[in-house]
Amino acid sequence: MKSGNNFFLLLTALAMVACSNNSKIEADEKTDAIKASEQRAAAAAFAATTAPTRKAAAFAAQTSAARKAMIPKIKYNAGESPEFAKQCGWPVNGPSPLPGAILPSKRIVAYYGNPLSKKMGALGEFPKEDMLKRLKGEVDKWQAADPATPVQPALHLIAVVAQGAPGKDAKYRMIMPDKIVNQVYGWAKEIGAVMFIDIQTGHDDIRNILPRFEWILKNPDVHLGIDPEFNLIKSGKKPGKKIGTYDAVDINYASGYLQDLVKKNKLPPKVFTVHRFTRNGVTNAKKIVLRPEVQVVMHMDGWGAPWLKRDSYKDYVVAEPVQYTGFKLFYHNDTKKGNPLLTPQEVLKLNPKPLYIQYQ
Repeated sequence: MKSGNNFFLLLTALAMVACSNNSKIEADEKTDAIKASEQRAAAAAFAATTAPTRKAAAFAAQTSAARKAMIPKIKYNAGESPEFAKQCGWPVNGPSPLPGAILPSKRIVAYYGNPLSKKMGALGEFPKEDMLKRLKGEVDKWQAADPATPVQPALHLIAVVAQGAPGKDAKYRMIMPDKIVNQVYGWAKEIGAVMFIDIQTGHDDIRNILPRFEWILKNPDVHLGIDPEFNLIKSGKKPGKKIGTYDAVDINYASGYLQDLVKKNKLPPKVFTVHRFTRNGVTNAKKIVLRPEVQVVMHMDGWGAPWLKRDSYKDYVVAEPVQYTGFKLFYHNDTKKGNPLLTPQEVLKLNPKPLYIQYQ
């Protein structure tokens, strides 16, 4: 009986172990089933909530791309791209304008030339009254093209004219008599214009010539222009045979001279234009000093087809920022091959917008 009881107990223990194992398996299976169910539920919930989101995001991406594709890419002509101007360093961080400064609150529109010559520009090409009337017409066009910027008319006199012959002093330049300078100054005053004294040095030095005009530059409405094309001391070539150059050292001298003049005579700032249309026309442009008393304009002086003028503006003015920019329009040279003269609206597409416009 004892052995039978032992056998019975063994069977009972085995049965209990088996029951226990089965219960564990069943519990594990239930746990796995619950987990699987929960995962399926979570996946279904995730799918239910994210599918619309994914669809919405995909739709938004598609429509955004479609909208971008629909927006036409702006095509800029040379010299017009705001991104290129920004990369080059525009707008320039220069001195704040002093009281009485013309730039940048106004745009100057000038007639250039000499009253003794009909071939040097509009200033001398037409009789006085006709010339002043024509200038007013251009001023009105610019005012209509950019009503937000008042236009200041100007007469830009070539007061020192480069010559093909050496002359008595072998300097290849002719200084205009004070009488001519005063005559043009009187014309400017008649129409409320400012005046520019323009210097073509030939084989002379700007340091010798500039003080010669202090008597007229002491007036608050008389400004300065210099022309690297006709500064040929370094090359020794005749004017008209080779394009000359100015270095930053020369430009800084003239700017410093004007600064002293302004301070000494308590004048408003002087506008100082530097003609340029070649790479070597101005060297070391980065070293040009900016002074509160002098507003430097790098003036694009090249002539030709519109595309060529824009290229020159981009390469020689925009690419080497100084302070302000100018742009010349030639009534004859720009149009002699059948090209139209650029309109104010077209010139205003340039970036930066020129604040000094000169007609020759």
